[in-house]
Amino acid sequence: MKDLKQFLEGNQEEEDRACFDVADPPCKRFRHGHTEEGADDLNQNGVLSQIPLANDGNADVENSDVENSAVEVCNVCLGILQEFCEIDFVKKMCEKVNSSDFQFTSFVFSVSLPPQLSVREHAAWLLVKQEMGKLDLSLAKDDIVQLKEAYKWIIHPQLSEELGVPTDGKSLFEVSVVFAHPETDEECRFLATVCPDCFKPAKNKQSVFTRMAVIKALEKIKEEDFLKHFPCPPSSPKNLCVALEIQCNNGAVFVAGRYNKYSRNLPQTPWIIDGERKLESSVEELISEHLMAEFKADSFNFSSSGREDVDVRTLGNGRPFAIELVNPHRIHFTAEEMKGFQQTINNSSDKIQVRDLQLVTREAIGRMKEGEEEKTKTYSALIWTDKTIQKEHIAFLDDIKELKLDQKTPLRVLHRRPLALRCRIIHTMKSQYIDEHHFRLHLKTQAGTYIKEFVHGDFGRTKPNIGSLLNRTTDILELDVESVDIDWPPALEN
Repeated sequence: MKDLKQFLEGNQEEEDRACFDVADPPCKRFRHGHTEEGADDLNQNGVLSQIPLANDGNADVENSDVENSAVEVCNVCLGILQEFCEIDFVKKMCEKVNSSDFQFTSFVFSVSLPPQLSVREHAAWLLVKQEMGKLDLSLAKDDIVQLKEAYKWIIHPQLSEELGVPTDGKSLFEVSVVFAHPETDEECRFLATVCPDCFKPAKNKQSVFTRMAVIKALEKIKEEDFLKHFPCPPSSPKNLCVALEIQCNNGAVFVAGRYNKYSRNLPQTPWIIDGERKLESSVEELISEHLMAEFKADSFNFSSSGREDVDVRTLGNGRPFAIELVNPHRIHFTAEEMKGFQQTINNSSDKIQVRDLQLVTREAIGRMKEGEEEKTKTYSALIWTDKTIQKEHIAFLDDIKELKLDQKTPLRVLHRRPLALRCRIIHTMKSQYIDEHHFRLHLKTQAGTYIKEFVHGDFGRTKPNIGSLLNRTTDILELDVESVDIDWPPALEN
């Protein structure tokens, strides 16, 4: 870059002459007009109105000549490489980044360009290919540097220097610029006529002329059809591109741990029926509200290894869970700080407790779900019988091993799960006699087994069941999850 700069400075006189002799590319001395305010500032949402081009004091042409010039806006880049590579624009991006208060040590830069830039690049490529063909030279499309890549090459070092951090393609922190152009639909409309199957209305899209749809059409359209509808070289645009928005986003951060639930009146996730909340809180909310505040995240997604009903406790070493924190502003925390967050959660409620709270990777989340149905879980169920029982009536349950069940989707969850017949296994059972109508049953089962239905039979939808095995009517009064046998996330020292 330094050598190139010296070369350009040493040939400034030749460059000045070339600006007026060659129509493409346009000279950077051509400017689009001047206002006293100069470039508009970012508003609070990071939106930029069209940035007018500042006059160069050494320009050899009058303002009026510039405004009427046919080459004042490049007919290929639509002004992107003319006006949005300057340090003033880079500084505006940095102002947006710094005001957003994100924590980052590197960044990745992305840019969204108006779809018709791909059309104009395609037209320019066809023209150059034709001219080179006359010289018996070939030019593949891959030989052309895409405008998007050229823009990144120019912006990356400037943005890195201004922000004081390096660029990194794997960085979680992304700075992006969204450009738009008012003539997009007008210039792309011919593609929809020639390749209608490439353009289909999509949700949340204001126009069918998305960048991917346009690229798909350009790959499909024949050269002769393209040349019939679009000029080569492209005609001069009426307007400069507009920088619509500068955006900052941090990639999601993942926190995992295990939770115990001690309440029989607490759902795992918010319990809302027909838009009405049934209970004031949930396990998910009690854990996430503190993490959301510490990480300054926009939102979260909660997942776990299975779930318990609102009236079921989770004891033992707890149930594994993970929380995806979306667009967090704070991402760097030590193990000690994570311990502090865990303690804050545990002090906030006597209904839950959290352990082994730690930062994990997205890939690690998959291990929580891997082979979930092959994992085992242990339960403790308090059971009632209509007929009186003695110890000898339930003793045989202890000898049953690997009992196979056929379970139709329970009636109580049919509103949210499809009707299906699932085969599940009760690995072991151990009974504990209480009195003539009550006993406790400890079960080790395949994950995904419906324990309540195994006890009362669900009107014959689970076969066999405790009622059919005892030849009595049975029901479940209390259920506890005693262990979820998944060795994840790694246990931490207290």
